[in-house]
Amino acid sequence: MSAPLSLSAYRIATRAAAPFAGALLSLRLNKGKEDPDRLDERRGVADRPRPEGPLVWLHGASVGETVSLLPLVERLTQGGLNALVTSGTLTSARLMARRLPPRALHQFAPLDAPPFFRRFFNHWRPDLGLVAESEIWPNMIVEAARAGVPLAMVNARMSERSFRRWTKLPGFAQALLGRFDLALAQTTADAERLTRLGARARVIGNMKFDAPPPAADFGELGELSGLVAGRRLWIAASTHPGEERIAAETHLQLAAQFPDLLTLIAPRHPERGPEIAEEIAQFGLSARLRSRGQRPERDASVFICDTIGELGLFYRLAGVVFVGKSLCGGGGQNPIEPAKLGCAILHGPRIDNFTDVYAPLDAEGGALVAHDARELAAALAGLLRDGARLRAMARVAAEVVERRGGAVERALAALAVHLSALAP
Repeated sequence: MSAPLSLSAYRIATRAAAPFAGALLSLRLNKGKEDPDRLDERRGVADRPRPEGPLVWLHGASVGETVSLLPLVERLTQGGLNALVTSGTLTSARLMARRLPPRALHQFAPLDAPPFFRRFFNHWRPDLGLVAESEIWPNMIVEAARAGVPLAMVNARMSERSFRRWTKLPGFAQALLGRFDLALAQTTADAERLTRLGARARVIGNMKFDAPPPAADFGELGELSGLVAGRRLWIAASTHPGEERIAAETHLQLAAQFPDLLTLIAPRHPERGPEIAEEIAQFGLSARLRSRGQRPERDASVFICDTIGELGLFYRLAGVVFVGKSLCGGGGQNPIEPAKLGCAILHGPRIDNFTDVYAPLDAEGGALVAHDARELAAALAGLLRDGARLRAMARVAAEVVERRGGAVERALAALAVHLSALAP
């Protein structure tokens, strides 16, 4: 496939920038966004040998995308294949370290420069590449094609906003999307947009509905349950800057009705825990930090859950969840995991990235929208006062997400031609 001038220019520019990658990585390292022991992976240098036998490479940007890939990874490895999962964030890497099955391993995705991805593919030699959602990195795609790696998009999506941007460079889009053998889209609208940009798309649904609920240490759950016994509690999960203040304001509004209230805050980026504790203290509230081994004792108003891979524990503890990035930041976060664990769901109005997930939850009564701290406090008060209503809402949320599963099976069926050739 011939490359348009725009793609050729991008590849020339990124090849020229590759020698300066160290400066970018150092800057990210100073901001706590890179693992100092794994920087070479960002240049395409592997830290272990390629496993023997067929290898499927799966790529997702961050936590949400890699979690959606887990059921697919499970099925592939159970079938005797090896799986290599790549992502670009520390949080996703730490989560994959906990949740990947045997025969699967994680590497950081290289920066999008030709020499880095060429080195990556020369080492790993994947037999098939599966790219999650909307990770359209030009050099990654071109170098995969150059290495002869068949590519498919899984759980693919293309928002209206992204579609408008890509239509400004139709040749560029066609040159990239045309290199995918197929694009397995979440919705009909996603499939239509991808097709108009040059992809061979079909609809399979959203694989996030098939993702397993996060695990929990049940011994720890029992201990924490004992510590908070008799208290009303809720969790603000996957929060972004500004939402912790809203959680504190909500707590203060509720405390008059529920003096024993405990608010859990699980920030999307756990490294912000100490900063959040300082912010909470400005409201006169006593906070404890999970990362420091502190416990939600009776004198604590707020418990900051600033650890990796423990949301399953805190969802089970709380039972009612405000899902963040929906009042501040915008776009929303995935509510499927707490719904699967039987939680009632609350969220803000800014959920553009998860509209198709929240729509049935809202319509059927498994979730409620709150526009500010006052509305959030009112919704929580109603649920904390009425246990039967809370349980009914949680049951509806679980049923809604359960009914929408099956996308992984449809993805495997669509990929059968590729996978049958790899069967050991």
